[in-house]
Parts: sequence; C-alpha cells; structure tokens
Amino acid sequence: MFRRMFSRSLYRLKNLSGSRGLSLHNSSISSDYAVLAAFQPLLHNRPYATTPPPAAFASSLNQTELAKFAAIADSWWDAEGPFKPLHVMNPTRLAFLRSTLCRHFGKDPFSPRPFEGLKFVDVGCGGGILSEPLARMGASVTGIDAVEKNIKIARLHADLDPVASSIEYRCTTAENLVEEQMTFDAVIALEVIEHVADPAEFCKSLSSLTVSNGATVISTINRSMRAYATAIVAAEYILHWLPKGTHQWSSFLTPEELVLILQRASISVEEMAGFAYDPLTGQWTLTDDIGVNFIAFGIKTANNSSV
Repeated sequence: MFRRMFSRSLYRLKNLSGSRGLSLHNSSISSDYAVLAAFQPLLHNRPYATTPPPAAFASSLNQTELAKFAAIADSWWDAEGPFKPLHVMNPTRLAFLRSTLCRHFGKDPFSPRPFEGLKFVDVGCGGGILSEPLARMGASVTGIDAVEKNIKIARLHADLDPVASSIEYRCTTAENLVEEQMTFDAVIALEVIEHVADPAEFCKSLSSLTVSNGATVISTINRSMRAYATAIVAAEYILHWLPKGTHQWSSFLTPEELVLILQRASISVEEMAGFAYDPLTGQWTLTDDIGVNFIAFGIKTANNSSV
C-alpha cells in the first residue's frame, strides 16, 4: 500500500521531458511578464547579481539571504512563527524522503528506523527541523548551516532529545565539507537552492559530497506565475505566512533548469513530486503537479566526478 500510494503521487522524470523536452528557460515565462508588471513593486532583483560574495565565504553563499534568516533564527521551533509553513510541510517532505531513499537503499519503509547505517547531511539545516526526524529514523546526520545562530538554536533543541543529540551540527558550508573530502550516502538540501548565489556551483558541491550511487534530494519553488502568485503575493503579502521579502521570484528555478544543472553536476534526477496545500485541512500532500513547490530525487552517477 505504501509503495502504491507513492507510485501514484510521484512525478516521474519521463513526464517532465515529454513533448516539450528540457530547456534552460520555461518558454511560457516571457508571455507572463505583462501580468508581473502589475506586481512590480513586490519584485526583487537578485542582490548578488553584480556583487560577488566576500572571499572568506564560498561562492554559492548569498550574504543578503544569510542576514535575512539570521534575523528570525530564534523562531525556528515556533510552530506558529515565521517557519510555520516548513513545520506544516515537514511530514510530507519526510514521506517523500522515506519513500525514495528506502527504495534506493533497499530499506524497509515500515521500519521505525529505516535509515539505520546511512550517513546523511542536511545542507542549510536551519534550526534542525528536518535533521531531528531524520536522526530519529536511524540516520547518522550532519546538519550544516552558514548562519551561526541557526546552528546554536539547533544544538540547544537537539540536546533535549537523546536521539537528536547525536546530530553533528556545524556552522559551515557544503563547499567547505568538499574541501574536507567528506562524503555521505544522501545529501539533502530542502528549500535552500533558491537562496544561494550560484545554483550551479552549489549543486556541484552537493554532488561532490554524495558517494557514488548515493542520493541527492533538493526541494525548491518553480519559477512560474502560479508560484509567484501563491509563494510570494499570497504567502508573504496577503496571508503573512512568511516575512515580506523571504523569496525572490527571479531566484526560483524551473524543474527543467534544476534537472539540467544536476545533470551537469553528475546527478541523474530519477523522480519528482509536487507539494499541494489544502486550505481546508491545513495540510500538504504529494502530487504530480510541480507548478509551485516541488522536490527532486537524484542519484550520483558512478563514473563521473563534479570536483
């Protein structure tokens, strides 16, 4: 039943690369700019487009984004605070991870600790709201974040649980772990890539951290008109689920773009799924619709290196 449920809801890559084919830019985007004009005051240009990050930081870091999240770091474990959407989405994200990773690594998805014996890294872990359940599911988890305040919050909260206290939290970057030649069975970066300065370099680092035939999982927001209307206009300016300015539409990636970036980093995307929010129940579910929020599961190819 578990497998059937996810086989219905997971978006298969062959559907993504159908008659349209893969392209770096969504061909429907250009026709939508007239609609965007009405919302021009709400749009933000990439602050990193012409300003390189300081030499002390790796190339994919975006200092404006880091400051943004540092300002609300104390709220990570407030289920009704700025990170409420992630708390509500977390069970659905974990369902996708359990399904795809158990299938890939030959683990029992019904086991209370299906990830026993596997090493995971949670890139951009924030306050640890994903790292902790992964540790409870048996994984050996390293959580990294470039915001020191986030790591302090994550450590304090993990110390409240003997299982979660086993998580290794580090204030560092994926690029730094690559330099340390660290590798993991699964590299997970959820709701992170839309906040980095260089998605391609970021994905190369994720690939370098992934063992051969290991898994890389990324979730983000599609650069679509529907995503602009829901993830920015509605979520930030109407419903106030997120602080204004949390997301920049120009920083989103289309699924096609993400697939190509990952392919160039030696990651073969095998499955995709969308996240759908039901306002009546207040819950998220997995769906075939990747028009707004989506998640991708990929495998590190054996014969290539992205270093």
